[in-house]
Amino acid sequence: MHLSRHWITAAFAVLAATALSDGVAAADAEAAFAPVACPASVGPQVDCHEAQDAHGAWLLVAMPRTWNRRLIVHAHGGPRLGAPEAGDSGEDLDRFAVMVRAGYAWIGSTYRRGGYGVRMAAADVDVSRRVFRARWGRPERTLLHGQSWGGNVAAKTAELYALDINGRANYDGVLATNGMLFGGTRGYGFRADLRAVYQYYCRNHPAQDEPQYPLWQGLPADARMTRDDLRARVNACTGIDLAPAKRSPDQAARLRDILAVTGVDAKQLVSHLAWGTFHFQDVVQKRLGGRNPFDNAKTVYRGSHDDTALNAGIERFAADPAAVAALAYDADLSGLIVLPTVTVHARHDPTVSYEAEAAYAATVESAGRGHLLLQALTDEHDHSRLQDATYATALQVLERWLDSGVRPPADAFRETCGRLSQARDGCRFIAP
Repeated sequence: MHLSRHWITAAFAVLAATALSDGVAAADAEAAFAPVACPASVGPQVDCHEAQDAHGAWLLVAMPRTWNRRLIVHAHGGPRLGAPEAGDSGEDLDRFAVMVRAGYAWIGSTYRRGGYGVRMAAADVDVSRRVFRARWGRPERTLLHGQSWGGNVAAKTAELYALDINGRANYDGVLATNGMLFGGTRGYGFRADLRAVYQYYCRNHPAQDEPQYPLWQGLPADARMTRDDLRARVNACTGIDLAPAKRSPDQAARLRDILAVTGVDAKQLVSHLAWGTFHFQDVVQKRLGGRNPFDNAKTVYRGSHDDTALNAGIERFAADPAAVAALAYDADLSGLIVLPTVTVHARHDPTVSYEAEAAYAATVESAGRGHLLLQALTDEHDHSRLQDATYATALQVLERWLDSGVRPPADAFRETCGRLSQARDGCRFIAP
């Protein structure tokens, strides 16, 4: 049968419009998945697949053979600074394997490049959703999940991509666990303070015989310091890797003052300094054109053995308004959510303070969307991985909300966990 060119062109236009309205762009459908080994933690009845998307991000899918027709779209934390590689999402899948064992399909993206960029990561997370849909069809329910920095990414994804161009929901609900929900301009200032306090006491980052630079840079653009180099400097100044009895009196005094003033836990000192070194270098030098988003010009530091000397001698810096605006555009949150959103945070999280939850609640309330937010707290001490029962419970509470259309009460977490968990210490939910 002969078809006119006009009819064919029109037909393709209709198909293209249909694909776009369903959130599946032609370029996204080109990802060619290949079977890969799954982490043992997901169980034997799961198939894993990996592909590279059109933007260069690597995607990992875990598909239970008995699929509950629900999908978890995962936003990973970090950000990781190296170039993405195949296999990078395996650790994320292992960490959240309980979701797959419960019957959920799971997809995680490495993001298209390493380094900071919340909007970039959010775009890649949504691409992963579209790629999954192009390959496996539309799930009955799609849940967006992010942990740590990925919580910021997931919250931004929900603000930017919750609805398609016709106003239909791309996702059904959102879950953030130990999320960095302060937003970019409020989330990292304590690490700038840490750099300044550390340098006041230690004077070795940079050392006095090295080129000097403002601490808010993290490192100069061409610096080649490694994490091991940084740890050696911290250990030389504070004896952080030594038993307390092996530290010199000067090391012990410096460590005590640094921790007392900044509130950082000793076990996390090197990690937070690494963030304020290598990630600040990435943020400032590569994302903000060398401009400073951090400010301690009027900060009053307290808790040392001599606060007067500390405040008189510490390095001061004032933020560049253009840098603050650029970081806010990329990573701050508006609170204009349209989907039921559950957040869970460990009370003793040593990396992202649980106070991020109150900050996010205030943001959402000021946007008039408080009825769409339900928050929970646990008495856990870890950041990167919570109890399996915590994740399973949070998902069940969110599912209950979506099934009923009624926001569950605050005690729903403890009640639900009690039914789900067989482990004596598995349920760690506490009153907010």
